[in-house]
Amino acid sequence: MFAVYAARIDRDQPLNGLETGERPAPEARPGWSTVNVRAASLNHHDLWSLKGVGLSEDKLPMILGCDAAGVDEDGNEVVLHSVIGQSGHGVGPREPRSILTERYQGTFAEQVTVPTWNLLPKPKGLSFEEAACLPTAWLTAYRMLFTNAGVRPGDSVLVQGAGGGVATAAIVLGKAAGLKVFATSRDEAKRKRALELGAVEAVEPGARLPQRVDAVLETVGAATWSHSVKSLRPGGTIVISGATSGDRPSHAELTRIFFLELKVVGSTMGTKDELEDLLSFCDTTGVRPVIDEILPLDRAREGFERMASGGQFGKIVFTVG
Repeated sequence: MFAVYAARIDRDQPLNGLETGERPAPEARPGWSTVNVRAASLNHHDLWSLKGVGLSEDKLPMILGCDAAGVDEDGNEVVLHSVIGQSGHGVGPREPRSILTERYQGTFAEQVTVPTWNLLPKPKGLSFEEAACLPTAWLTAYRMLFTNAGVRPGDSVLVQGAGGGVATAAIVLGKAAGLKVFATSRDEAKRKRALELGAVEAVEPGARLPQRVDAVLETVGAATWSHSVKSLRPGGTIVISGATSGDRPSHAELTRIFFLELKVVGSTMGTKDELEDLLSFCDTTGVRPVIDEILPLDRAREGFERMASGGQFGKIVFTVG
C-alpha cells in the first residue's frame, strides 16, 4: 500500500528522512481493527518524529501520522483515538502508553490498524477531512481549556502562537464556549485571522494585554514563557502542551509564580472520552476545524515543507483515494 514514512532520522534536516512509496499493509491481530483511511492530518509531532523525538532508529521505517478518519472493516465511518495502551485494550498490561508512530505504524497510508477500542463513530455532520483534524491538535486544545485550565464561560484566556493547530483550535473552541480569548502572533495576517475566528484582541508576542487573564495556553515555550507568566492574574493557570521554540526559557519567572500563586499544568493529548465529547461539541454547535490546506497523500512532502516553514494557519490534511 502507498504510505508516507520516516526512513531515516535527521535531527538537523528532518525532511531528509521523509519517504513516500509502498509499505506492507497492516496484518490482522486479535482485538484490533483495520481502517481504510479517507483523510489524515499533519501535526508537529510528525516533524519531531523525523528528528528522532519519540521515535527510535530501531522502529524505522515508520509510517507517520497520528490522526485519521476512515471506514472500518464493517463499513462504519470512524475516527481514531491515537493513544495506544491508555486503556489496556489490545496491548499487554505492562505496555506504556504511546501515540501512533512511536511504537505502531501511523495513518499516512491507505490503511492503518488500531485496537478496536480506539475507534469512535464519525458524526454524520463532519466530513472525513474535518474529523481527521480532531484527535491530536483539537483534542489537545479541548483538554487544555476545559480539563486542565478549568475555565468557565466568561473567563479570559491568552492563546500564544495563533496559527498552529492547537492554538487555532483553542481560539475557536474558546469562542464557542463563551470565553474572552486573546491571541498572539508575530505575523500580522495571522493576527487578523485570529480576530476573524473570534479572538477579542490579537497582539504581537510580548505586548501588554488590556487585562490579566484567567489562563494561558502555552505551546510555544521559551520565546513566550515570560509573557505568559506576566499576563496571568493572581492565582491564574498556565497550561503547557508544547515548546516549539525550545523548552529552556532564559527567565523561569519563579518569583512571580510563587508570589502570585500561579499554577503551571502540563497537558498531553486527551482521553477517548474527551475526544467523544469534542466530536459531539463540534457536531451540535456547528464548530468546525480550521483547515489550511488539503492535499492528496502523494503530495505530503509539500504539507511537511509548509509546516516546517511555519506558513500554515490551521490544519494541513492529506486525503487518500
